[in-house]
Amino acid sequence: MVTTREQTGNTERRTEGCLLGHDETMAEGPLLCLALPDSLVLQIFESLEFQDVLSAGLVCLQWLAVSRDEFLWQELFYRYYGIPRAVPRHPAAVSWLGEFQRLFDSIPCVEVCALKEHHDQVLHLSFSHSGCLFASCSKDCTVKIWNNDLDISLLHSSNMREFNWGYTQFSQFNADDTLLLVSGVYIGRHHSSSGEIAVISLDDFTLLSRVRNKPYDVFGCWLNESHLISGNLHWIGNVTSCSVLWLNKAFQDVESENMNVVKRLFKIQNRNASTIRTVMVADCRRHDSPELLLDYEEQAAASGGQRGARRGPLVFDLGSDSEEEEEEERGGAAAGGGHPDPTPGLEQQLRDNILQGCRRTGISDKQLEAKVSAFLGKTRTRHTDPSLLSDPVGPGDKKYLIFTTGSLTYSPHQIGIMQILPEQMTTTGPVLGKERRSEEFFDSLDHVFDIHGHIIGMGLSPDHRYLYVNSRAWPAGCVISDPMAPPPIAEEIDLHVFDLKTLREERRSLRAHRAFTPNDECFFIFLDVSRDFVASGAEDKHGYIWDRHYNICLAKLQHDDVVNSVAFSPVDQELLLTASDDATIKVWRSPRTLRISQAGRPRPRRLLFNWLRNTKQSQS
Repeated sequence: MVTTREQTGNTERRTEGCLLGHDETMAEGPLLCLALPDSLVLQIFESLEFQDVLSAGLVCLQWLAVSRDEFLWQELFYRYYGIPRAVPRHPAAVSWLGEFQRLFDSIPCVEVCALKEHHDQVLHLSFSHSGCLFASCSKDCTVKIWNNDLDISLLHSSNMREFNWGYTQFSQFNADDTLLLVSGVYIGRHHSSSGEIAVISLDDFTLLSRVRNKPYDVFGCWLNESHLISGNLHWIGNVTSCSVLWLNKAFQDVESENMNVVKRLFKIQNRNASTIRTVMVADCRRHDSPELLLDYEEQAAASGGQRGARRGPLVFDLGSDSEEEEEEERGGAAAGGGHPDPTPGLEQQLRDNILQGCRRTGISDKQLEAKVSAFLGKTRTRHTDPSLLSDPVGPGDKKYLIFTTGSLTYSPHQIGIMQILPEQMTTTGPVLGKERRSEEFFDSLDHVFDIHGHIIGMGLSPDHRYLYVNSRAWPAGCVISDPMAPPPIAEEIDLHVFDLKTLREERRSLRAHRAFTPNDECFFIFLDVSRDFVASGAEDKHGYIWDRHYNICLAKLQHDDVVNSVAFSPVDQELLLTASDDATIKVWRSPRTLRISQAGRPRPRRLLFNWLRNTKQSQS
């Protein structure tokens, strides 16, 4: 006689096999089915859970045929995953049963191993483009490079403390996976903290160059295989500053003796204590359509001047401006340096008052600085050249710089977009770029998204068309009167989606994860996007996975502390890494790949059903 436990195991095995597309034999021995019409059987099946439908399909051929009905699985799909029925089926799906199977079986939600080689909080993870390697950064001030085999192994570890780094915080492989960019916090004189970017060769793991990067949460990014972007910050007043974005050659070679290794890309005014942070490059060649049409009113122009470009063989120190740039900034502080300006009315009077060293009574220093910065932003910024817009750049050269910024307070609440022109993609030519008129100090942004909240993470889809943004919202209708006192932020993290072709926000924002630190202590939570999924960490000790098409949360991934970063393999979205403050990197694979890798070994029968049960409980 078969025991109840054995019967349950057999039923689960057959149900799982049926869902995964395996044709297993019908129940042992002939079974007599009631002669019910298909319509009645279908009506009964619609009231069952999907596991029971699959089990019932093993009873007889009639029930098997009904259990594969498309309308039945459409109903089960919408009901189980809680998807609004107005959302259509994924365009690449061929059946509702197949789509149910995809979400059931291909989510990387099964922990296969935990890597504990770091000795402090792990802050960031990044894969090479081939998927063969990945890198991890940590508060222990090391960057570790790993072999991504079936059995993951540590390939190399670099300790950056010898270069006065406090910790490593970000890494990125270049396009041909020959170099690794590593960003960290540099501890300077008097314990002041700035940033620095190191470039490591993946051939022999030698350090090729170091580039100053200020503030440190600019992070830096690759523009192409051999050039990277860094930042520098210059304070003009108490809450007014200027961010300069630099293009740097990643290493010096023989040609560097006669060619520049740095070049200024953009010079941007920051108001109300805001700064440029978190730079990344979107490559339009990856879009389905080659055109990325910006609805912009202004476009950045290259800056002018010339200065010597040679630096030492290891360190490119961009901590100070050239004499020409310092003169520009001094002229900016004097609101024009004596150049005539046609602005009438209050702005003309304000300029005259500043030049004469006086101001009207009843205005504070902070109010005066705000007026001066607004005046400079309006009158000393170079706007777009109409002829440039009418002469489109070829799709092979279209790249856009994306970064976080702000206009109301120091917390990043806006996303800026600027086009990088072909002549800006190399360090050849004048170090300060094209000439600019003497009254033009700053470059203007091409487009701005306002999030109305504190931005804590950004990531691009693999085709670079969609931008995903983690933010914590401000209260509705809040008014910011003091840039140093931003509004309180929500504990819920909203995941916004922006289409970089249409420059509009797509669908509703995703929400499931949470954060608890206040706005003055808020830190970055790195997200990642694959072909079908998007994942993010959270302060609630979990990582999360959503489906990009259906906007539903599919899995929660447990850690013992804050999850800071997630990373999908670029060649296999059924492999995900998560990094946490618990000093651990966890490796997650889908039930499908795990089952394939365990072929020939006894299969844990309850693995998938335990996960489904936990998922259902978390959704409820």
